[in-house]
Amino acid sequence: MTLNKFNLPDVGEGLTEAEIVSWKVKPGDEVAINDVLCEIETAKSLVELPSPFAGTVTELLVPEGETVDVGTAIISVSDTMHGDPTPADAPVPAVEATEPALMYGKLPADDEAADGGLAAGPLVGSGPKADAVKRRPRKTRPAIPADAVHGAPEVEPVQPRSAKDALLDGPPSAGPVAAPAVTRRPEWTPALETDKPTLGGAISGLMNRVLAKPPVRKIARDLGIDLADVVATGARGEVTREDLVSYQAQRDAEVDKADSFWGTSGRPQEQRIERVPVKGVRKATAKAMVESAFSAPHVSIFVDVDASRTMEFVKRLKASRDFEGIKVSPLLILAKAVIWAAARNPSVNATWVDNADGSDSAEIHVKHFMNLGIAAATPRGLMVPNIKNAQDLSLKELALALNELATTARAGKTQPAQMQGGTLTVTNIGALGIDTGTPIINPGEVAIVAFGTIKQKPWVLDGEVIPRWITTLGGSFDHRVVDGDLSARFMADVAAILEEPALLLD
Repeated sequence: MTLNKFNLPDVGEGLTEAEIVSWKVKPGDEVAINDVLCEIETAKSLVELPSPFAGTVTELLVPEGETVDVGTAIISVSDTMHGDPTPADAPVPAVEATEPALMYGKLPADDEAADGGLAAGPLVGSGPKADAVKRRPRKTRPAIPADAVHGAPEVEPVQPRSAKDALLDGPPSAGPVAAPAVTRRPEWTPALETDKPTLGGAISGLMNRVLAKPPVRKIARDLGIDLADVVATGARGEVTREDLVSYQAQRDAEVDKADSFWGTSGRPQEQRIERVPVKGVRKATAKAMVESAFSAPHVSIFVDVDASRTMEFVKRLKASRDFEGIKVSPLLILAKAVIWAAARNPSVNATWVDNADGSDSAEIHVKHFMNLGIAAATPRGLMVPNIKNAQDLSLKELALALNELATTARAGKTQPAQMQGGTLTVTNIGALGIDTGTPIINPGEVAIVAFGTIKQKPWVLDGEVIPRWITTLGGSFDHRVVDGDLSARFMADVAAILEEPALLLD
């Protein structure tokens, strides 16, 4: 028998440590090559580690919740299975050193996978599972009846139910049940996408056309759940009743915690302090923001924009056959505007590079490509995945890229490579109902644009005060590269597109 030890690999580019979030195996389990051993959290993402060996797990060398350095042995696997002959039954053949099935920190060649080399194995983990959250104990809980697709529901006496109970209990077997009134806004009102904080954070309003059966949609409406915020697990990517159950359980757990948050007032204050270790994404974010804030002299400017024509344009795109099934939002127009304005003001799409020898000399690297970052507030912390070569994408292709970015981030499947190499960032704080802010520049960049909420406000147009859709743009710039004149011209160009999207046709 040969004992193989699996060392923690570098699953990104230059990562030095990772936390063991959860083990998916235990001693005595048999594993095959590429079976998931554990879930780890790096400084950038949550990743599932596949086994490079086949055999039987003999020992877990690192407990859950511990952070270890890359190269540390985390698990040992023997090369024998429970069903293999013992030495007394048959001779043991010579065992060669087992090569890992996957190479970490390296993508396969272009001809190895049709998807650009990202299908080499289950390297990326899923996000936090809402159904792991415990609900408050209930005195009674009827069984969840199946819908018309999953089978006939069990016949039970009709009881008055709340909208929340309708989620778990499904449609009643007989008799009408009054549902809470649902106020509908006009289809193109931006508040549909931006009027409340959600799990998706700054990008929660990106998805609109979510697959779900009519009964599931009705339950979501009754409970005030935005289907775009629910991680879909259906076979065709649709949101199921079970997905709503998990999502509602998480919401209930958050409310339950609020009742006991302040703790017992009679206890000493020192015993009422919760100590949260800073690690993973939060640790990396904190380090990057401090380095950026204190190394790059920030300057911020703001501009109010009449985005009424952008709202009209978005409405027409939604009704267009070419964009059928594609989520379209004002963020799409802003992204296109940033790309257009950066071409007219190239220095905002650059990097300040200090001389490696520590001297005062430095260089400004102006990039003739746009890797557009979209800041995303996820349950695991702030992430900034970017769309590679966004300048080459048509409006439809950019919309698809934004949709994919949002879906991947909400599901916790953003890969480290998707967060590297950004050149300019957009943060959609309007998704949380915020008007504007002073964002911190993403490290390695010199500009970031904050997109505020779009609201109807009184606006003077041709000497008359009329209601218009108004937003406020905020921009922060590295003053070593972008001076006041350049930052003002760049922001004015972005605003010009939001005021008149037809300029994109030039």
